[in-house]
Amino acid sequence: MTDPVTEHGAHFAGALPVLAVLGCAIGYLRLAGLARRRNPARGWSRWRTAGFVGGLVLLGVALVPPVASLAHADFRGHMLQHLLVGMYAPLALVLGAPVTLMLRTLPADGGRWLTAVLRSRPVRVVTHPVVALLLSAGGLVVLYFTPLYNAASASAAGHWLLHAHFLLSGCLFAYVIAGPDPAPDRPGVHTRLVYLGCAVAVHAVVAQLMYGGFRVDVHAPIPEVRGGAEIMYYGGDIAELLLAAALVATWRPAPRTGAGRGTVVRRYERRSW
Repeated sequence: MTDPVTEHGAHFAGALPVLAVLGCAIGYLRLAGLARRRNPARGWSRWRTAGFVGGLVLLGVALVPPVASLAHADFRGHMLQHLLVGMYAPLALVLGAPVTLMLRTLPADGGRWLTAVLRSRPVRVVTHPVVALLLSAGGLVVLYFTPLYNAASASAAGHWLLHAHFLLSGCLFAYVIAGPDPAPDRPGVHTRLVYLGCAVAVHAVVAQLMYGGFRVDVHAPIPEVRGGAEIMYYGGDIAELLLAAALVATWRPAPRTGAGRGTVVRRYERRSW
């Protein structure tokens, strides 16, 4: 017989992701409305709002049944959940420019504090493309080629820690590569495309090794592991193409007259959303 207290706790834990997603959506929409009221001429982009809300929807879909139930029972479901939480939702959330929205709506003291945080040394270290690449793509190697995945999937706390890592590292990488929000020491477009290419290569190699069963440490039936590898390979490619498109769409070449023989030097300037 099921313990009513345990059952009630399970239902409450299952409702937490929905409540968190709804809270974030309400908070963002209120700030967007405040930004429009404070500066009607400038307003706030509906595309950004749609991006952020769309990211929250993807996150909610990944964390509730049927996807969440499938992720607990089948490795292919886990990989689908991983893509939604770690790649698709982060890209949409980052394109919503939540930091820019907060800078427009916070009081002066709050805005200065947030700006100081963005310029601090810890943030500069974490937002370096190498660190973002290691945390996002590099984390896959540690997760699937060591006992970490099996240990984490054995408990509810481990599952939530995995979700938190996927979400935060995915948001960090999307922010560093194509985020419209201000970032300290962000490299040029060509450099970021190189880092994105490295992430594509890591995802492809990990998926191929997983499909072939080389050194992979996932306690699941072989058909599930191979199916998960295929989902990672093709789904990851689509997500990374969308990230590349976001980078290209957010930037445009602008001519600048050079010295000497009057050659034109191309540089990239951020588009106004």
